[in-house]
Amino acid sequence: MARVVRFHEYGDADVLKIEDVDVAAPDADEVQIEVRAIGLNRAEVMFRRNAYVQQARLPSRLGYEAAGVVKAVGASVRDFRPGQSVSVIPTEDMARWGTYGEVINIPARHLVVHPQNLTFEQAAASWMKYVTAWGALIEQAKLKADDYLVVTAASSSVGTAAFQIARAVGATVIATTRTSAKSKALLDAGAHHVVATAEEDLVSRVMEITNGKGARVIFDPIGGPAIEQLTHVMSHRGILLEYGALSADIGAFPQFAVLGKSLTIKGYLYNEVVHDDAALARAKAFISEGLSSGKLKPLISRSFKFEQIQEATRFLESNEQIGKIVVTV
Repeated sequence: MARVVRFHEYGDADVLKIEDVDVAAPDADEVQIEVRAIGLNRAEVMFRRNAYVQQARLPSRLGYEAAGVVKAVGASVRDFRPGQSVSVIPTEDMARWGTYGEVINIPARHLVVHPQNLTFEQAAASWMKYVTAWGALIEQAKLKADDYLVVTAASSSVGTAAFQIARAVGATVIATTRTSAKSKALLDAGAHHVVATAEEDLVSRVMEITNGKGARVIFDPIGGPAIEQLTHVMSHRGILLEYGALSADIGAFPQFAVLGKSLTIKGYLYNEVVHDDAALARAKAFISEGLSSGKLKPLISRSFKFEQIQEATRFLESNEQIGKIVVTV
């Protein structure tokens, strides 16, 4: 038996229960892990509320990220062995392979041996945000040294991961936030410039920073009416990667900017990387090297104990912290 977090009905954090569950032996292509730390994501909040792209199978497990020690391997697994320290790359099915538990089974292709310079907490706080940002910026936008990148809603864990990935290839980062209250924290986290959109004109500031050129790459989780404004700060043949829908409003399609500048607006999800073996291998190589070298350094906002899973989730929902929330097991 192992302690596992499950929920039997949709709802707020109170529906999360720590229960004793029999964890089966790993399937042939799976690895069983004794979990040491869990990374929390807003996707799990949406899943628990029945507001996500996947529905639960009640009673349901949940969770995308974790780090721990290999306990056992399936019959066909060759790349892992008991005793190794590993991190979980988010799977496509958190109900089946949920990470909120003391012992979990994960497909081997979704694991990586994490660098020795990382703690379990840092390792558990890495892969969702870095895979998401890498897939958009490197794999799709082909971000390079002379590019300007605008990161909106920049205080999110994916936003700050984007700073580090952009810096790793020499690009210049322009972060946006609503007020200047977080400007120093965002600069400390790696942004080169910060624009407070409630206090400054975004278009004029970006054009000033880029010497009138505009930004070739936009990384945005908001959507809605903001998309039209963002097209006005983009350079000719720029690309906007839309990876979320924080805005509940539907904006007008900016057809004249798109046509006049030959712009690309693309919807993007992390699973475009994890569904593709070759792309996933490239992501593992880039991110592992970055973590080992220190170019990529996970930011942790706060740590909770496993028994505080409800409190940890409430904190995630109620705070716009810079850095990840982790749970130690």
